[in-house]
Amino acid sequence: MTDFKRISVTEANDLIAKGHVVIADIRDDQSFANGHIANSFHLSNGSMTSFSQKYDYDVPVLVFCYHGNSSQGAAQYLVQQGYEEVYSVDGGFEMWKQNFPFVTLSE
Repeated sequence: MTDFKRISVTEANDLIAKGHVVIADIRDDQSFANGHIANSFHLSNGSMTSFSQKYDYDVPVLVFCYHGNSSQGAAQYLVQQGYEEVYSVDGGFEMWKQNFPFVTLSE
């Protein structure tokens, strides 16, 4: 994949259900704490090194932001870093939480 692909939250949920994907949430700390998808990695400029050390470049990455706009830039960046299969999720976490379960750090 030379570019990222945009997918819906339903398509993202299908990929998550199949397993072996990384969920990268690029929202701010407080938003992530208030709610995020189970097993998601809170990806920021400060955690990029940890992310690249933890996840292989051939594992599919789903990028979530608030509404699906900022995730496109982040997804393109991950492709440029060598990640082979990267998806920006249209509608972002706001659309996700209307349709699927999520967790908070207070749980």
